[in-house]
Amino acid sequence: MKAVALTGTDLASLIDIELPTPSPTDRDLLVNVEAVSVNPVDTKQRKAGSATPRVLGWDAAGTVAAVGPQATLFKPGDAVYYAGDVTRPGCDSEFHLVDERIVGRKPKKLDFAQAAAIPLTAITAWESFHDRMKVRAGGTILIIGGAGGVGSIAIQLAKLAGLKVIATASRPETVAWCKELGADEVVNHRENLTAQVKKPVEYVANFSGELDAYWPAMAELVAPQGSLVAIVGNTKPLPMDVVRSKSATVCWELMFTRARFKTADMIEQHKLLNQVGEWLDAGKLRGTLKETLSPINAANLRQAHEKLEAGTMIGKLALKGWS
Repeated sequence: MKAVALTGTDLASLIDIELPTPSPTDRDLLVNVEAVSVNPVDTKQRKAGSATPRVLGWDAAGTVAAVGPQATLFKPGDAVYYAGDVTRPGCDSEFHLVDERIVGRKPKKLDFAQAAAIPLTAITAWESFHDRMKVRAGGTILIIGGAGGVGSIAIQLAKLAGLKVIATASRPETVAWCKELGADEVVNHRENLTAQVKKPVEYVANFSGELDAYWPAMAELVAPQGSLVAIVGNTKPLPMDVVRSKSATVCWELMFTRARFKTADMIEQHKLLNQVGEWLDAGKLRGTLKETLSPINAANLRQAHEKLEAGTMIGKLALKGWS
């Protein structure tokens, strides 16, 4: 099968290769990959390097080609979408193995590229809200990084959860995008957030690639007994006095946790992807795909990584088809 593998750390280290087609065991599905999407985790994993050729990619949509002997949720021919498991080979290959418990039914109204843009960001936002912060309808949430991949679906999921949404964006086009997705207010993350938001909010979600710089504002703006969540780590110790005095809950979200540790509730990702798919088909959610490259190959993946690293992406970028 065709694949794109990593052999170093720079963009040039992404190369086209041929690999043996794997066979499913246990609860695995063998998916014929039709489209993939690129996320910051791809660029971070690339920069970490690899001693041997390694396939990246953790967002895919395709068709089930075969199932393992213990698989019960899907059958060959089913259209699926998923984010996968960072501890296993990624999905930048024609065929890919993935545990069925973290796979959802592809939304019928989305094509494969549109579907591939959804899973990782939807899982991240959903788990942040419902599994980590345990949001309640009627509250207000500040979403830092509103126009990014996670922020774009998070704004919509927050509205469905009954929250008032204040999103951050700094350019006219990103401000417009956040409002189009349903944000009630948009504030500029390049300016003083505390002065703009003005009063404490029940929930603060940092979906940007930076935590240290925003932490003082997050701590100041979270309401007493409120909750904060972040999806990236800090590079230096975070002062906790302010959030401690408020008895605020501090959460971390990593959507790979369930698959990495084979948690007892691993199948919750299957359930939430099915629910998100139903909402997309019903028009309660809209897709976040903004750009598509074709085919899936090393040259286009290098271009996709470069676009992500520029830090100006709006929504998501996908690649579809094999040459």
